[in-house]
This record gives sequence, C-alpha cells and structure tokens, in this order.
Amino acid sequence: MAKELKDLTKRSDNYSQWYDDLVIKADLAERSAVRGCMVIKPYGYAIWEKMQHELDRMFKETGHQNAYFPLLIPKSFLSKEAEHVEGFAKECAVVTHHRLMNSPDGNGVVVDPEAKLEEELIIRPTSETIIWNTYRNWINSYRDLPILINQWANVMRWEMRTRMFLRTAEFLWQEGHTAHATREEAEEEAIRMLNVYNDFAHNFMAVPVVKGVKSANERFAGALETYTIEAMMQDGKALQSGTSHFLGQNFAKAFDVTFINKENKPELVWATSWGVSTRLMGALIMSHSDDNGLVLPPHLAPIQCVIVPIYKNSEQLAQITEHVEPIIKELRSLGVSVKYDDAENRRPGFKFADYELKGVPVRLAIGARDIENGTVELMRRDTLEKQVEPLDGIARYVKDLLEDIQNNIYQKALRHRNEMTREVNSYDEFKVEIEKGGFLLCHWDGTPETEEKIKAETKATIRCIPLDGDKTPGVCMVTGKPSKQRVIFARNY
Repeated sequence: MAKELKDLTKRSDNYSQWYDDLVIKADLAERSAVRGCMVIKPYGYAIWEKMQHELDRMFKETGHQNAYFPLLIPKSFLSKEAEHVEGFAKECAVVTHHRLMNSPDGNGVVVDPEAKLEEELIIRPTSETIIWNTYRNWINSYRDLPILINQWANVMRWEMRTRMFLRTAEFLWQEGHTAHATREEAEEEAIRMLNVYNDFAHNFMAVPVVKGVKSANERFAGALETYTIEAMMQDGKALQSGTSHFLGQNFAKAFDVTFINKENKPELVWATSWGVSTRLMGALIMSHSDDNGLVLPPHLAPIQCVIVPIYKNSEQLAQITEHVEPIIKELRSLGVSVKYDDAENRRPGFKFADYELKGVPVRLAIGARDIENGTVELMRRDTLEKQVEPLDGIARYVKDLLEDIQNNIYQKALRHRNEMTREVNSYDEFKVEIEKGGFLLCHWDGTPETEEKIKAETKATIRCIPLDGDKTPGVCMVTGKPSKQRVIFARNY
C-alpha cells in the first residue's frame, strides 16, 4: 500500500482533517504563498475543466453566450446599490495605487506614494455592478432584450477562515447576468438556471440536491429572491452548491438601465444573476469519497479507466501492450478516457494505490498469464470489488459499467441524504437532533427574529424553503405561531 494512503486520516477519526488530507494527497490542490488562496494542481483542474465543459454546454443550450468583464471595479459602482455594497463591504480587496518603486534604502520595492489612484478600485467580489453599468450602453429598446450573458472568471472575497475549494479568498466560478423586459421573464430565467444546476448536480456530480428558496436573512445582497440547491455531505452538514437570484429592478434603478417598451414608453429592465464555483469540487469530494481516497463519478473523472500491465521483462510488456492497444482504441472510440500506465519507475502495487487514492472509476490489471487465459482483472472504485472478465468485449463492458458506477454513486448519496433527513416538531427535540447532523424539516413562523434566535442558540441556519415536497401548514416549533410549510434547517459549511 502506498504511503499516501496509509497516512490518510479516517473520516470517523476526524472528518475535517480527512478532507484536508485528501485534497493534498490526491494531488488536487495545495496552499499558496498568498494567504487564503490555493494552487489548483493539474489533476484537480482537470476535474474542474470537465465541470466547466458540461456546464458551459448546458448554458449555451439555454441560449446564453460567454463574455468577459474587468477584474477591477470602481469603488463608486459598489456605492450605487446600498444593500449590495453592505453585503460585500467587509470582503472587498481594494487597489489604491498603480505603481511600485525601488525602496530608497535599496531593499526591494515599495508603493510609490505619488501613484495613488484618484478613485480606488475593488477586485471583483461579484460583477453585478460593472456589468449593469455596461448594460446601460447596450440596452435602448425592447428589441435589445433579453441579454443572456455568462462569464467564467475569478473573484476575490477576503475570507478570514479559509479551506481549500470550500472557502478561499480567490476562487474560480461562472456568473450569469441576464436582462429582461418583464418580471415574468426574469423569474422564469432564475428558475430555469436553478434547474440547470439541479440537473448538473444529479447527472454529472451524482449529488442529490434539494431545490429551494432562501429566507430573507440568507438572501443574496441586492436580490428579491435567491434560489438555491443544497447538498448534504457525509458528515451531515449542508453545502450550498449553487444559487440563482431574481434581482428585480434594483440594479437597473441603481445604474439607470431603461428601455423603450412596445408601447413606446420608458421602463426599467428586470435582472437575474446566477453562479456556481470551485466549491463544487468540495461537494464532489465530501459527497462520495471514502477512507481509501477519492471516489469520482465517471461523468466527471479525468481518467475513467486505467490499465496497468503486470510484467517481469520487456518482452512480456511488449506482448501485453500489443494486446492492450486495440482495447484502448476501442475504449476511446466509445468515448471513454483511458490511461495505459506502463511506466517502469513505479511498481504495480504503488500504481494501484495511487489510482485508488485519485478515484479512477475502473482499473484493469493484465499480465502475461491473463493474455494466455484471455482474461483481465477489473476493479471498480465505488465498491472496491475485483472481478475477472473476458478480454473479448472488455471495452463495451467497461463503457456500460461506468454508467452503473455513476448510478450507484448517486443512489448511495441519495440513501444517505434520505436517512439523515428528519421531521422535527418541537424546539427541545430540535436541539437534540441538530447535534446528530442532517436536514431537519421544521415549521418556522417566517420571521427573521426567530431565525436569528435558532442560529444563535444552535448554529443551525435555514438552508432553504423547499420548492418541491410537502406544503402542509403547521405551527412554528419555537413560537407556536402559524407556519406555511416545513423548511430545512442544518449546520453548514
């Protein structure tokens, strides 16, 4: 067994340390020289690229186009929408000067005091302000609408407590920003993109999520409604995995974005924004992985199948390679990403442990005797089960098996979520159950005061008001006042 695997903390011993160990040992990312920022390593970035590719395809299928807007935002822009600036003010990194100079004492460089900017620039925490200032120039008539734009970018939020992928000062994401002629169109867009995120989580990440709307306390700064998908991690904590915001006309008012409607009258534009980030990497790791390392859903695995030859000499390796090459060719023709690891500087046992740690869904091991017998040893990462299969037809078998693994990973996560989702009817019961983790379905009177009391006393927040499911009214578990439906409380990342 490889040393990396031996040193991986067990989830039952320390879930938080297990996560940190796994991110580093599986070669996904590492801490950087910049406080709160990370380096995403090639293997981690390859997973993110697959996420990016599928999401980008889904966005374009729903009519969106990619564009790019500046990293730096004039400070005055953030002042124009009061709720928005209040929500981000404490997280903003500010550029005050535009030049360095050699230090007078000869030790390195210092900020040139003569190079102070007339107006400070903010490194974008999100791009609503600069984009809506731009849309003002793009929109004149109803004929210019809708505008459906997405941006792939990095953003900066000066987080005090950071964890790789889950919460870093700089992170990668996409942010969609759309403009519409009517409220109805904008609300439909916000829900449409929520459903895109839901489909992606389900069909590619194999993560079952709950679709819902945020409470007023948890709403995005400047939004009228925030829709969310909430995932449950193996330790019973919630992870907000994507949000879609109906912004109303708040940003159109702030930046004076109007259009001439069909009745030839001026009207304010309606807006949405929506985004997911590299936080999805954290969701992927914590939803499926085990004490042996990553467990990657095949739809997002950079390497879906690895083939490891077992040989004693170069003649045996050549013989194995000759038999394996047509299999590799067929696998690739079936759309399977495959790696043939014939490197001579690592023993097969090390390779097995390494690919297990990195979550490769299917491993094939083949030696000279296997060639004689017309068989191959196969291991599936989700169950760690080994089996011997005929070499003839192995490519098609692997292709079908990958879909079975994808579904099995999803079903396992779904069973876990269902087992950890419970109805709670009294506040005393709630205080006991929240210590066990999971999603607690509770009645709440709809007031921010009650919500804040629960958060202060239990560290649990309303993750969402579910869009689907039981809408039966009841009474608040804390105040006894009427409640329209149960909401989901949980502790969260």
